Amino acid sequence: MSENGASTAAARTARMERTTSESSVLVEINLDGTGVSDISTSVPFYDHMLTALCKHSLIDMTVKATGDTHIDAHHTVEDVAITFGEVLRTALGNKAGIRRFGEATVPLDEALAHAVVDVSGRPYLVHGGEPAGQEYHLIGGHFTGSLTRHVFEAITLHAGICLHMNVLAGRDPHHIVEAQFKAFARALRSAVESDPRVEGIPSTKGAL
Repeated sequence: MSENGASTAAARTARMERTTSESSVLVEINLDGTGVSDISTSVPFYDHMLTALCKHSLIDMTVKATGDTHIDAHHTVEDVAITFGEVLRTALGNKAGIRRFGEATVPLDEALAHAVVDVSGRPYLVHGGEPAGQEYHLIGGHFTGSLTRHVFEAITLHAGICLHMNVLAGRDPHHIVEAQFKAFARALRSAVESDPRVEGIPSTKGAL
């Protein structure tokens, strides 16, 4: 496996390429963007979810990924989430001046998801509320419902954030997943944005 990453001091941007025997991934983000996205993972439903993540977080993102999707979408989906987590952590830098916490409850027709984000430096995921059997649904022909939690696990671990995600209602598997991605996006948008009242690191410890 080979990895490389970079961040600029003037802007909260980062870029990383991650290559393994299972996938090849490029992710580039700008935390202070307008939600512009250029997403191609070879998993169409995942492209749809990442596009929604960009749109509602206002994070500009480019994702180019290929992998062994002839075997399963799992490796490519996971590796994109890992790389996104890494570039998110890099782009945040020392986290000075951010709001740190974000919360959002987002509906999608009958589905309702609630997300709370803490850019804490401590990775932790609490994920619950999906209806029984959600993890077995094959959405869009490639994306298995169980991958939703796995994506959030990879992001939280590699970005160093805490995420509580709870599905409050839902029947359609597509809606249940999409409501979660949109809730995460809105909560993340609040958590990473600059707060003009915050001086330095928003922690009593002086570091995040």
